[in-house]
Amino acid sequence: MADVRLADGGLETSLMFHQDIELPLFAAFPLVLETEGRAALRAYWEPYLAIAREYVVPFVVDTATWRANPDWASQLGFSADDLREANRRAAAFARELVAEVGQATVNGVVGPRGDGYVVDDVMSAERAADYHSLQVEALASADVDQVAALTLTYPQEAIGFLDAASAVDLPAIVSFTVETDGRLPNGQRLRDAIELVDEATNGAARGFMVNCAHPTHFEAVLDGPWVERIHGLRANASTRSHAELDEADTLDEGDPHDLGARYAALAAKLPRLNVLGGCCGTDHRHVEKIAECCVPMMRSVVEVA
Repeated sequence: MADVRLADGGLETSLMFHQDIELPLFAAFPLVLETEGRAALRAYWEPYLAIAREYVVPFVVDTATWRANPDWASQLGFSADDLREANRRAAAFARELVAEVGQATVNGVVGPRGDGYVVDDVMSAERAADYHSLQVEALASADVDQVAALTLTYPQEAIGFLDAASAVDLPAIVSFTVETDGRLPNGQRLRDAIELVDEATNGAARGFMVNCAHPTHFEAVLDGPWVERIHGLRANASTRSHAELDEADTLDEGDPHDLGARYAALAAKLPRLNVLGGCCGTDHRHVEKIAECCVPMMRSVVEVA
């Protein structure tokens, strides 16, 4: 088991429900362009930085750029040049946070071209590489340490994203989301999607993650040698399905204690797991419980090994 690293929780849901900030199209990246927005992001991050200091553990600091890709940004009135600048500013802000916490990684976040819950226009790997290249290149120019594509719903987009990252020599992570049956929104088994991406890219991904799903949705499918490719978990607080969450007008924060215990059980099943964070509905309370349940256990395994 690799050295443990912590990550934050659900940025967008925390900003919307805890700070009452409107995020059109669920996009947080415009906040980095204004003083009040950066103050809101800093207020969000401060409890996580405190957790990093308390547990003396490296932290993965995300850029606020999950929606900062061309289709979503154009709906918000951003030109291509504006979008490049927003990605660079988001990376610079993340670098400021890293300077305050010591051991940390600036993780350039890339989101899906589509909804993140529903598969609509399926791109080829070539189209996906072309689509994501603008954002990946902008993040690379801002000297992020790595890029991670979160909440992907089908493997072709993951392959294209990895090709775009390889073109600029950036380490890259792929994170798929799954439905309540542990399958991707396109109906594919998680195992098959990971193996397909690895085969198509000669194992180019630094690792894979699962995000935006509750552990009860995928814990039953984590079996076999292929799970060694899963390096990170960023689960939802809620056990609800994507469709149910999409229709909800209140935040389901779940049970931080239960989530931490479920992460500990999953850590015992995933030998390469080393990134622990949250997704929708989670905040610093959830990540603190995850750290409390997992960090001592995972450190003891590393020391024994």
